[in-house]
Amino acid sequence: MKKKTQKLLGLVMAAAVAASMLAGCSRKLSGTVATDGSTSMEKVIGALGEAFMEQNDGVTFTYNPTGSSPGIQAVQEGSCDIGLSSRALKEDEKNSGLTETILALDGIAVIVHPDNPISDLDVDTIARLYTGEITNWKDVGGNDAPVVLIGREAGSGTREGFESITDTKEKCQYRQELTSTGNVITAVAQNPDAIGYASLASLDDSVRALTVGGVAPSEETVKDGSYAIQRPFVLVTKTDAKLSEAAQAFFDFATSADAAPLISKAGAVAAN
Repeated sequence: MKKKTQKLLGLVMAAAVAASMLAGCSRKLSGTVATDGSTSMEKVIGALGEAFMEQNDGVTFTYNPTGSSPGIQAVQEGSCDIGLSSRALKEDEKNSGLTETILALDGIAVIVHPDNPISDLDVDTIARLYTGEITNWKDVGGNDAPVVLIGREAGSGTREGFESITDTKEKCQYRQELTSTGNVITAVAQNPDAIGYASLASLDDSVRALTVGGVAPSEETVKDGSYAIQRPFVLVTKTDAKLSEAAQAFFDFATSADAAPLISKAGAVAAN
């Protein structure tokens, strides 16, 4: 009788454990995932956020397009779960308790108005244009017209990447410094004499991307490294702080192989 009782208790306990595991597996994910930062990452993060909410209809995903540096600051201040940066973190930012995770790679396209006859420039010539050494398009084979330099505001990850690669930091003679990738594209699209730079993932038909040293910006040339002007898309988190369950689930999804096709469709190259 004692053995039968022990066996029965064992079966009851096993059933309880199984029921608990099943309940845990079927528990619906809920909450909010707040992201803040790079405007260049809009298409990529938008695609990932939309797909994540489709899989988890109890979760609200938000994206605040403030720019890379404000996004990094938002993580530090705790006003968002995950920061978005289109540049690598600086050493002092890492030392302040932040961790970067590379989500994808993105080409920075050098863009002109569709009517501009120039089709190719090398990195050195681009630098000479932006520093004001070359001021007329005729000097690089174009029209007799002044070069109108369009760029991003200080603190932009796109600007940081562009100026670092072209070695023009604090030397650029901008006519306009704009606060988003979309604004740069619009400004170049409206001026036949303008030149600008923008995320490859954000381009549309209103502008034309130049080849750089004979290499066109594309997913393939960014991936194989032959396109010279490229930078990372980074997820920024606090090093010693645990993400909420919903935010961790999004982070795991975004950095998984399952997210790669979505990142690719959005115009970037997935890190995984």
